[in-house]
Amino acid sequence: MSFSLPRYLAPDFTALGLDQAPDVKLVPAEQDGVVPDGYHATTLFPEYYHLDGRWVLAEDSRMDCVAVARNGRIEIVEFRNVKAGDPVVVGRTEDGSEGIYIHPNCFADEAGNREAFAFRTGRSRETAYSIDYDELYQLLRHEREHGNILWVMGPACAFDADARAAFAALVRGGYVHGLMAGNALATHDLEASYLGTALGQDIYTQKPHYNGHYNHIDTINAVRRLGSIPAFVESGAVTDGIMYECVQNQVPFVLVGSVRDDGPLPEVYGDVYQGQDAMRELVRKATTIICMASTLHTVATGNMTPSYRVAEGNVRPLYFYSVDISEFAVNKLRDRGSLSVKTIVTNVQDFIVHVRKGVCPAEG
Repeated sequence: MSFSLPRYLAPDFTALGLDQAPDVKLVPAEQDGVVPDGYHATTLFPEYYHLDGRWVLAEDSRMDCVAVARNGRIEIVEFRNVKAGDPVVVGRTEDGSEGIYIHPNCFADEAGNREAFAFRTGRSRETAYSIDYDELYQLLRHEREHGNILWVMGPACAFDADARAAFAALVRGGYVHGLMAGNALATHDLEASYLGTALGQDIYTQKPHYNGHYNHIDTINAVRRLGSIPAFVESGAVTDGIMYECVQNQVPFVLVGSVRDDGPLPEVYGDVYQGQDAMRELVRKATTIICMASTLHTVATGNMTPSYRVAEGNVRPLYFYSVDISEFAVNKLRDRGSLSVKTIVTNVQDFIVHVRKGVCPAEG
């Protein structure tokens, strides 16, 4: 099976009768963090704005933000980041009549079939996923060389020896360009190498260690004593695993905390908005995102992920996967507006082992 990116079908504004559309209405923000009445809230699809007599694509988008005109360009800005005086786009039609045009159904495969990348059919634990795995292997091989693969992970993969080893192999193989998670994933992965357990339980035999409930806190304390995860890795305290390979292979990671965190590890963002900004920086680079067994991190990532990416002047799809054993969890993401997500209902530990075998079998 060969892989090729779907072709972007740009709108023909003349054929749409929109070559003489009015310029979009801009109203200055009255104060920091407050936008004008009638503001336009952005979507995950490509959006064009008629600005100074020409249609301009917002190149870096996300849903539930506002459009701001700056230096002849359209920037998509979170509400909290709007500054007093920013010229904010106002208008709530999307057909071009107010200078705002939203362009869904914009990709086609080699045969010209539209929307080749959008995945909007119902999916359950009874769905046949064989073709999905094969297509994912081809996508990952392409993206390793030509894109940016971002993974969003819950702690489940750190609790299982084979899953943990599989993801480490993907990092070594060049299939991980960024990682986003919470305190738990990093803590239990480091605990697995440092003390052989995750939450005090052996990651292979499942046998609990005596006083094992101390192990994750002891691990956090040891990392905090050295000041950072890279320092802990460089000390030789850990010799394998997810975080070890990310440090060794210079893969950027963002860890965002929650109210229930122990410790936490030094790199964990305690300020939710600082964490969101850090996540956004990794999402801006991504062309494929795979979220596994972390509902809150998955929904957060989905909310800041558009359906497209502009790379080297070309518009291409941004591929988004959500993998979870719970049908509710994967459907929740689509219910929150991430319509281009492809869902796979399965155990994420099994999923990551399958993916490792599919793309880097030599590591098996």
